[in-house]
Amino acid sequence: MNYKNPSLEWLSNPSVFKVNRLEPHSDHKYYLSEEEAKNEEMTLRQSLNGNWKFSFAINPSSRVSDFYKLEFDCSCWKDITVPGHIQLQGYDKPQYINTMYPWDGHSFLRPPHISEEYNPVGSYVKYFTLEEELKNSPLYISFQGIENAFYVWLNGEFVGYSEDSFTPSEFDLTPYIKEGENKLAVEVYKRSTGAWLEDQDFWRFSGIFRDVYLYSIPKTHVQDICVKTDLDKEYKNALLELELKLVGNLDTNISLVLIDKNGVAAAEVSETAADFMTLRLQVNNVELWSAERPYLYNLYIFVKDDAGNTIEIIPQKIGFRKFEMLNKVMHLNGKRIIFKGINRHEFNCRKGRAITKEDMLWDIKFLKQHNINAVRTSHYPNQSYWYELCDEYGIYLIDETNLETHGSWQKMGAVKPDWVIPDSKIEWRDIVLDRAASMLERDKNHPSILIWSCGNESFGGENIFRMSEYFRMKDPSRLVHYEGIFNDRRFNATSDMESRMYAKVTDIEKYLNENPEKPYISCEYMHAMGNSCGAMHKYVELEDKYDMYQGGFIWDYIDQFVVRKDRYSKEFLAYGGDFDDRPTDYNFCGNGIVYADRTVSPKTQEVRRLYQNIKLTVDQNGVLVDNQNLFIDTSEYYLEYTLEFEGREIFKDILEVNIKALEKQYVKFNLPETLKAGEYSVNTSFKLKETVLWADRGYTVAYGQFVYSVEENAVPSKPEKPEVIYGDINIGVKTKDFSVLFSKQEGGIISLRYGGKEVITRAPMPIYWRAMTDNDKGNGQGFRCGQWLQASMFQRCTNVEVTEDDCSVTVKYTYTLPTIPETQVSAAYTSYGNGEIKVSCDYKGTEGLPELPIFGLAIKLSADFDSFEWYGMGPEENYTDRKHGACLGIFEKSVIENVSKYAKPQESGNHTGIRWAKVKAKEGFELKFTASGAPFELGVSPYTAFELQNALHHYELPKVHYTVVTIAGKQMGVGGDDSWGAPVHKEYLIDSSKDMHFEFIIGR
Repeated sequence: MNYKNPSLEWLSNPSVFKVNRLEPHSDHKYYLSEEEAKNEEMTLRQSLNGNWKFSFAINPSSRVSDFYKLEFDCSCWKDITVPGHIQLQGYDKPQYINTMYPWDGHSFLRPPHISEEYNPVGSYVKYFTLEEELKNSPLYISFQGIENAFYVWLNGEFVGYSEDSFTPSEFDLTPYIKEGENKLAVEVYKRSTGAWLEDQDFWRFSGIFRDVYLYSIPKTHVQDICVKTDLDKEYKNALLELELKLVGNLDTNISLVLIDKNGVAAAEVSETAADFMTLRLQVNNVELWSAERPYLYNLYIFVKDDAGNTIEIIPQKIGFRKFEMLNKVMHLNGKRIIFKGINRHEFNCRKGRAITKEDMLWDIKFLKQHNINAVRTSHYPNQSYWYELCDEYGIYLIDETNLETHGSWQKMGAVKPDWVIPDSKIEWRDIVLDRAASMLERDKNHPSILIWSCGNESFGGENIFRMSEYFRMKDPSRLVHYEGIFNDRRFNATSDMESRMYAKVTDIEKYLNENPEKPYISCEYMHAMGNSCGAMHKYVELEDKYDMYQGGFIWDYIDQFVVRKDRYSKEFLAYGGDFDDRPTDYNFCGNGIVYADRTVSPKTQEVRRLYQNIKLTVDQNGVLVDNQNLFIDTSEYYLEYTLEFEGREIFKDILEVNIKALEKQYVKFNLPETLKAGEYSVNTSFKLKETVLWADRGYTVAYGQFVYSVEENAVPSKPEKPEVIYGDINIGVKTKDFSVLFSKQEGGIISLRYGGKEVITRAPMPIYWRAMTDNDKGNGQGFRCGQWLQASMFQRCTNVEVTEDDCSVTVKYTYTLPTIPETQVSAAYTSYGNGEIKVSCDYKGTEGLPELPIFGLAIKLSADFDSFEWYGMGPEENYTDRKHGACLGIFEKSVIENVSKYAKPQESGNHTGIRWAKVKAKEGFELKFTASGAPFELGVSPYTAFELQNALHHYELPKVHYTVVTIAGKQMGVGGDDSWGAPVHKEYLIDSSKDMHFEFIIGR
């Protein structure tokens, strides 16, 4: 095939994936002087980011085919921003899809063929003049990321072609550059053979979405660096080995100087230059790199001529660490490692995958603040800057090859590899291995990378096995990961670890109890779609139970929702299908513990607590501190402890406690004696002594709580009896400042007034249904439990009883539910002369019914009650299976803020362990709900469960007219093992065959 003349045939030929593309190399920076290096300004680099001229075509046949020619004037074309996606700048449309290929049903295709009817083409043109510093030297261009395939011309001359969206493609422009204005033309195709290999669970975009820049090199240039570090058996002394590839004039000298954080030279060496050379430095008493203490040395590579003049300076961060398998367990620097990880897509709700440095800085700080120590770059290599941040801040990485062929072997959940790729097909071997090489060669010098991954969900076969062998051959200092062998064991040696997705805890334990050959990680677990992450503690508890269980990676980091406008020009976060994209997987792109707009979701509260490295077991007198950090003691933190009475702080103290890594110590507190009757909590936290890169002084890195009560012996006084009025339809109860009407016709309270102010809008009614979460939908709860929705909407009051005693009157309503078999529920209201109403709710257990989503009482108040305060678990929403991260205290929130920002409205904003709650109106009026006996669960929302259930987006919800207070004896957990069938764990369900009772008091 003639590679000199570009051909559209390359798009569907797996053997053509690079033409004239330069060999991949390390991502190091280089400078011409020490001053330039100090300022981090590369004078030999010229950015081409910004506005480009652009033309769009829906397929190759309708494109402007001659646009690259010098005589073709593109100056009248519209502008498009680089970096950026075509689909987010007014052309084509975004499409979100999970497993199937996006053309499924539109075109019958089998690999490597692509559609000629729909294959969007973006024609980009950049007119530029070369900066002076880059003239009279070799000139190259670097495209850091283009999706999916592209051709390049300069001044009408064909330069090259490349595929692989997520690693750099570089070309030599030297033969084509000219004085004055130059015309760079890039033709980008959305579909190619590469599209068959990039079937990731994400939005299908195209375009130039990462940086583009020109660069030149000095007369002697270190083109590639390979850093190798090794530690002795005691992990005390290190050998640094540097493999260099040089180009240009080799009549030079190479010097290495290794500088520690104090600016002291730890080692240095000099040698005469050669095109390939290896230099070694011995470093004694080395400071080791880890996520807990990411110590980096600065290595400076000096290229100098015989006169001692500097030609090139290269700063290279060096992290000394050793990652190895010892006795079937992964170890870092001799210690068993636990990955407290998460999967991370690169995403910005306005820019898609064209994320900024500011986005990445926000992300890295978030990870550190929430005790997340590891990231899997799902499912492609990220921008180089991300790896620099992970080196500096301390994050362990699984670096994943840009490979996913999910739709070629899994159909509607069933494994059907009848035409799977790449498998062992020889025609796909080179393109697959090229992707591995492009990733490894760019990223190999980052100490944060511990594991290479062969891609994601691409079944198995020899090609992926060969990729794993390539990783081992090129870099024996790291291990290799590939989850796909779980579905195809033909080449089981592909992965050095057993890696599974969404395995249940029982399945993991079964594997670990059968004398396995490999350690275990969950490369994806805790599917965080919508209101999720329930029972995460069950997975974390395996860490201390099995040495070969080494953690997991939550799916995933950030919701992939895209900002767009509704028909009334109001912005909202859109998901699949909102762009009329079909096929689509709708809101399945919303699995993050961070919202798409980079605000923190309430799920992070649980993750932060369960992932903390310092475990605190608190009692009434002190705390047992278990420092599970591998390498650092607690000297960087101070221990703060407080005593609270009924949620309010009455004592506080600070201690200096230094507990070595992997050691425990009980710390006794000097607490005041607690004699007053009531509830107390001892709260402990480790906080930063000084400001660090990722958090300010005083930031809490670990916390724990112990709650206890001092009993009261006093006999409560009896309140006076209110006045009772028996009408034909209504029963009135009143005092001077309080009145209530109980309706026999409507089956509940129809009026509740304090000081003449009406507070309810409709009769409170028992409720058995919650707005289904994404997990509820996934496990078929609507079909299985739909009777409870009908019961909530159509229950009938079948009996009203009124009883009086010497201090109160009780009206008891009995409801018969339209379930099969029928069920009965009662709500009894006991009114006292002090204006309080004790509410007692009882459910009569019935055999043969599905689990109950919730058993509570829904009270619809005026929307004037727009905020609430509570004494219970908080501050974020929590559920019976997701409350480890919550703590007992007094918290306050607006009603609208209590509705979590899950893109598809669903159950949210619940709080467990409520002792009391006050719902507040703007003018200062308060309505108080107090637990009687056991604490209750509380939801406060502007919407009913049924309104939330029926809306696909938040903008579809009605305007705020009410405040709905839901007080529940119990609500089922939210689950989260997966979102397509996994049930909530049994202990967090509500057994409908058992009797239930809860009670609370309404008052002021």
